[in-house]
Amino acid sequence: MMLKDGFIIKGIGGFYYVETAEGIFECKARGIFRKSGLKPLAGDKVTVSINDKAENTIEKIHERKNSLDRPPVANVDKLFILSSVCEPKPVLLIVDRLTAIATVKNIEPIVVFTKNDLEDASEYIDIYKKAGIKAYAVSCVNREGIDEIKNELKGCISAFCGNSGVGKSSLLNAIDETLSLKTGEISDKLGRGRHTTRHSEMIKVADGYVADTPGFSSFDIDENELILKDDLPYSFKEFEQFIGQCKFTSCLHMKDKGCRILKAVEEGDISASRHESYCVMMEEAKNIKEWEIRKK
Repeated sequence: MMLKDGFIIKGIGGFYYVETAEGIFECKARGIFRKSGLKPLAGDKVTVSINDKAENTIEKIHERKNSLDRPPVANVDKLFILSSVCEPKPVLLIVDRLTAIATVKNIEPIVVFTKNDLEDASEYIDIYKKAGIKAYAVSCVNREGIDEIKNELKGCISAFCGNSGVGKSSLLNAIDETLSLKTGEISDKLGRGRHTTRHSEMIKVADGYVADTPGFSSFDIDENELILKDDLPYSFKEFEQFIGQCKFTSCLHMKDKGCRILKAVEEGDISASRHESYCVMMEEAKNIKEWEIRKK
């Protein structure tokens, strides 16, 4: 038996494929993980035992820096949040919700506006740059912004999210033509139907890894991705410098008198659209108790 360190690039049907310095090994997870409720995920750093006369097993799952439920992936460095600048028009509440979730989970959010050849995205780009979030405008037609996204992928584990029709497959094809992903059918690249068991696989793109999964086309927000009331202000990066400067310590930063964040919105230091999204999310968060959220 030999012990090797690696990371999971694919998990399906109870089998996990672990990439190590010596190659990729098919492994099963030890029963102890099932008993503890810890399920191995693509992106997990693991120690595996390689056996000549028995199946290889995952012996240890190393501490995760984060994980997502949909797509089911661990240790994500960057979440690319895609929205087309037109056809369909951006829904900034969705974008802002996803940037907030990424921030809370210690994932760098990167906002990408596609179809920049059809309509100028600069208005939207300014909103997120003002918030301290990287934002890019790209076009797969004239290749604007493609190299910038390619550079962001290098050396990272990334996940992409966005509604159908925003051009995720087209963007990845523009970054790496060998992928040949079908528009709207990313999972079919690996011979999987649309109704197969939910799982993730890491595909190599631009010297990094991107999570390819049936959850790739849409980032479904469930109860595990809700943000508690006390955490929500910190999930909006641009709020941080003003937190603690309000007249009342109980301030929710919505319409409270003496709110420093409201003043920042009025003065243009915080974008009105970002604050509107925050208010919608705070209305939801006000009634959520910590015990109601199922912990991982």
